[in-house]
Amino acid sequence: MSVRERSIRAQFRVVYASKRRLKPPPLLASNMAMSLPRATLPDDAAGSPAMTAAGTGDAAIVDIQRFSLHDGPGIRTTIFLKGCALRCAWCQNPESLRIKPEMAFYSERCRNTMRCAAVCPEDAIVGEADHRIDFSKCTACGLCAEACDHDAIRLIGMPLVEETLVAEILKDRDFFIDSGGGVTLSGGEPMMQAAYLQRLLPRLKAHDLHIAMQTGGLFNWTHMEPLLPYLNLIYFDLKHMDSEAHKRLTGAGNEQILENFSRIVKSGVRVEARMPVVPGLNDDAENIRATARFLESQGHTALHCLAYHNLGEAKIPRIAPILAPLGMPSLDLSALHDMAHRFKEEGIDVIICD
Repeated sequence: MSVRERSIRAQFRVVYASKRRLKPPPLLASNMAMSLPRATLPDDAAGSPAMTAAGTGDAAIVDIQRFSLHDGPGIRTTIFLKGCALRCAWCQNPESLRIKPEMAFYSERCRNTMRCAAVCPEDAIVGEADHRIDFSKCTACGLCAEACDHDAIRLIGMPLVEETLVAEILKDRDFFIDSGGGVTLSGGEPMMQAAYLQRLLPRLKAHDLHIAMQTGGLFNWTHMEPLLPYLNLIYFDLKHMDSEAHKRLTGAGNEQILENFSRIVKSGVRVEARMPVVPGLNDDAENIRATARFLESQGHTALHCLAYHNLGEAKIPRIAPILAPLGMPSLDLSALHDMAHRFKEEGIDVIICD
C-alpha cells in the first residue's frame, strides 16, 4: 500500500470517528460472523454461467473489502462473490472459483489442538501438518471453523440474503458520499449470480449508490440486460484476442466475451477495458496489436493494464485442488510501463494498475 493510500484511509477513519463519533468499519470483513443470517444456495454450477444466473438462490459472499481505492472512483466497498465460469491460469482469487462455500486450511496458523476433528460429523479431518481436510468427505458445514480458536480453518463463502448485504454496505455510505465512491461487485464472476444481482441492485440503487462491476465477460446477455439500468460502470477484462489461446489459458473461447463487450458499448453504459498482463502468456506483439484494433473498432482508446501478481498461488494449497500454480514471479513495474509504451504506439493509452 502506498503512502498516499495509507494517508487517505487513515484520514477518513479518523474524521468519521471524531467528527461523527462513528466506529469506523473494519478494513477487511473476511469470513463474516457466523451469527449473520444464512441463506440457501443453488446446486454448484462451476463452468456454466447460465445455470446459477437463472436460479433463485442467494449468493455466497467470499469477502466484503472496505476502503478499496483501486476498484472504481472514490472510496469503495468491494463485494467478492463466489463462482466463476473461467479457470484463468493466473487467477488471483482461486477461493472464489467454486460457487458454493468451501473450507480452507491455513497450516501456518494451526496449533494442532485437533478440536476440529472432535466436531466434524463427516470424519473429514486428517492429522497431517500441511493437510488437515479430506475434501472428498468435507461438506463445508463450518463446524470445524467454529471450533478452531486460531482461525486455521475457515469457511470461504457466506450465503447472505440481499437485505443483510445491503445493511453491511450501507455502513460505509458516509464514506461514499464524501469521496464520490460506491459499491463494486467482483469475484469470481459476479454474473454467475445474476439472479441474485437482479434482486440486490435495485435495493442498492434505491439508496442512490454508485455501482460498478468487474467482469470477465463470459455470461448470457439475457442475464446482463436487466442489470444495465442499475450499473454506473463496468470494468471488462480482455485477456487474449486469439480464441484458441484464450481457451488454453482460461478454459473457454472468447467469442461470446467479445460480443458481450460490443453489446455493452452499444447499450451506453460506461465500460472500461482491462487487461491482466501475464508475462509470456498475453504480452506478445501480436496480441497487443489485436487488442488495440478491437478497442478501436469499439470506439475505445484506453485500456487498464493490471500487473500479474503471484499472491494467489499461496491460496491454492489451502483449498480443494482446482488450479495448478504457474510458478512465475510477479510482473515487474518496468515491464508494465513497457507494455504501456507498446500500446501507445498502437494508439491506445494505458492506465497502469500495479
